[in-house]
Amino acid sequence: MPTIDATDARILLALDEDPQSSTMALATRLGLARNTVHARLRRLEDDGALQAHSRRVDAGALGRTLLAFMTLSVSQRESAADTAAALAAIPEVVEVLATTGDADLLARVVAVDTADLYRITELVLAAPGVQRASTSIALADVVPLRVAPLLRERAG
Repeated sequence: MPTIDATDARILLALDEDPQSSTMALATRLGLARNTVHARLRRLEDDGALQAHSRRVDAGALGRTLLAFMTLSVSQRESAADTAAALAAIPEVVEVLATTGDADLLARVVAVDTADLYRITELVLAAPGVQRASTSIALADVVPLRVAPLLRERAG
């Protein structure tokens, strides 16, 4: 993944503050050429530094107000790709990370309620290679996921 320089960070901060800003509005606000802003945003998207817009959607607005984290132990004999594909096929599994420690994977799961979480847990346990799951329900979003402080630091 490419590094984000100070100019990229300024553009991303301005976009974070006003996601509806046009390229021209960002350029004017930051004192940059429109083509510079456009090219940098395109590069950041192409390189994966700028994530999909759907990541900003609150799952609660879709009726999935329960957030849980599942640590998964996975058989080393199964294909990691098959396990990942099966987990990705479950819409309520919104993120899966490979981890170190006692578990192999950490899954972020959203659900309607605890009964729905039970249903989703059964689907996760049925995925090839998943041997065991431990679930923790999030009670509150104490420090929401954020990158703006890092961008401010990089922007100078």
